[in-house]
Amino acid sequence: MPYAIDETHDQNLKSWVESANDSKSDFPIQNLPWCQVFLDDEDQCVVTAVRIGNSLVLVDVLAYAGLLDEANSGEFSAVDSCDEQPFEDRLKIRKQLSKLLSKDCPDLRDNEELRQHSIIELDDKNLVIPFFPGDYTDFYASLFHATNVGSMFRPDNPLLPNYKHIPIGYHGRASSIVPSGTPIKRPVGQQAPTEEGGSPGFGPCKLLDYEMEMGVIVGRGNELGEPISIEDAEDHMLGMCILNDWSARDLQKWEYVPLGPFLAKNFASTVSPYIVTMEALAPFRCEAQERDAADPQPLAYMDSDANRKAGGFDIKVEVHLASAKMREEGMEPVHLSAANFKDMYWTLAQMLTHHTVNGCNLQAGDLLGSGTISGPTREARGSMLELTWDGDPFANPPVPAPGTQRTPIVLPTGEERKFIADGDEVIMKAYCEREGFRRIGFGECRGIIEPARTL
Repeated sequence: MPYAIDETHDQNLKSWVESANDSKSDFPIQNLPWCQVFLDDEDQCVVTAVRIGNSLVLVDVLAYAGLLDEANSGEFSAVDSCDEQPFEDRLKIRKQLSKLLSKDCPDLRDNEELRQHSIIELDDKNLVIPFFPGDYTDFYASLFHATNVGSMFRPDNPLLPNYKHIPIGYHGRASSIVPSGTPIKRPVGQQAPTEEGGSPGFGPCKLLDYEMEMGVIVGRGNELGEPISIEDAEDHMLGMCILNDWSARDLQKWEYVPLGPFLAKNFASTVSPYIVTMEALAPFRCEAQERDAADPQPLAYMDSDANRKAGGFDIKVEVHLASAKMREEGMEPVHLSAANFKDMYWTLAQMLTHHTVNGCNLQAGDLLGSGTISGPTREARGSMLELTWDGDPFANPPVPAPGTQRTPIVLPTGEERKFIADGDEVIMKAYCEREGFRRIGFGECRGIIEPARTL
């Protein structure tokens, strides 16, 4: 794996941007995630920035001023740059930004005019999608999630025969990827007949769900017909974001045979506003999930010593929910679940390598979703479909339950939820912690459900 721990990860490194030195901040100088900012000026332009503390640093301005050797264009773009540059040059940009923002560097700190043009205070309303989503593939990489879902509908055969041999994925809809905070319309579509041989129903989705995922953004693409080896896979990744893969479960149940997800998934997917770079994540690498002795080992093209030793990421993920009534009464969102990305069965490198093994050409800005992140306990389930389900295939002995046997989530207002209601806001968070290093975070991924717009 090409990303090493260096001086930019030093936990003692401080910034002259004081808010970055707050021990509770998810955006210390050790993070510096990329984002895109809409400047509501006469030009109404979108520029590239990094976040530090409660401020945004306009990288375009620093590049135009000649302070970034590897980004000397006045129209600098994180993703465009990565399409042209190897990770070594991206690392140089990270080191230059870290130096410019460090406490003892006067180059930007003492240049008041440049500082006024290049540093702005955070305004969430001005943040847009941090990359141009040219294409989108969503995987199904959690064994725990796949086993839970399979057990609901196929209790005697939860996993299909291919699951432990290949990373399962489907081609998603890039045009409906939206930034955090975008309201989500409840989807409308067909639902399965209520009786054998009957006609399908039609109307607003009744079983609306979220899926807690992480996304990886492709930084450098590959030529058509030229697969990416697992040794080079992470050289093609820019970084990661939070991804909420909204799902209409009743639409999905009716349409997924024989070709998989369609309208149940393509109405909206929400991403967080920051790309936490692969370089920033270097201290939080971990071993890939250890497979049971009885499990098949990955085929050679998806296996490497480096991937086994450090292909995983220790990223804690959380889901919270606030109903409209809770917000009206000033209540804090309720905590629904917590899991860890290190529990994924397939690594990001394996997903990307498998995606291109047939010669498929990825492009800079493409998004790869991990699939729902779930763990071995009920509290670690990453969707309402799993969270409210009363079965537990990982208990000893396993606890069987029909797919419809559910215990609702009870909110502080007394409201109950088995799935997501109109007016509910789903808030996802993700962060990394390790002793000896500063905590870094991914921000939040938010969305409020609005009533369906019927025909």
